[in-house]
Amino acid sequence: MRFQLRLLVLAALVSSPAAAEDPTRRATRLEPMTIDAADGFSIRSYKAESGTYYRWRIESDGRDEYKLLAPGLFRESWIDQVVIEEREVKPMGLHAIEFDDAGAIDIYFVPIRPGRYEFFVEGLETQGFRGEFVVE
Repeated sequence: MRFQLRLLVLAALVSSPAAAEDPTRRATRLEPMTIDAADGFSIRSYKAESGTYYRWRIESDGRDEYKLLAPGLFRESWIDQVVIEEREVKPMGLHAIEFDDAGAIDIYFVPIRPGRYEFFVEGLETQGFRGEFVVE
């Protein structure tokens, strides 16, 4: 059922008048989020629209290992690609991203279903490492 819904959303994106070109050609860039050992997330709330193609850049200070999860958002989005050091990964889905050192990861995705979706660093949720995507 979810797979069929995702296919319908992608078909609508491609067949819409605004998508005369490839809808994934230009991503709407979300404000980059930094994961900082002292302060947690630099941004704790994002607003997004279902059916819009986004790039979410996540940067790590490298002072600790961070495993970032966004289970609801990743489950209810079409993940186009994950870019790490100019290398692209084309996943069928996404469970988590993990930083062992300083660096940045870009996630390109289309949220499909409206809702509120939390993201967090596993084990550090109460220390400023919790945020939320509100998808309308």
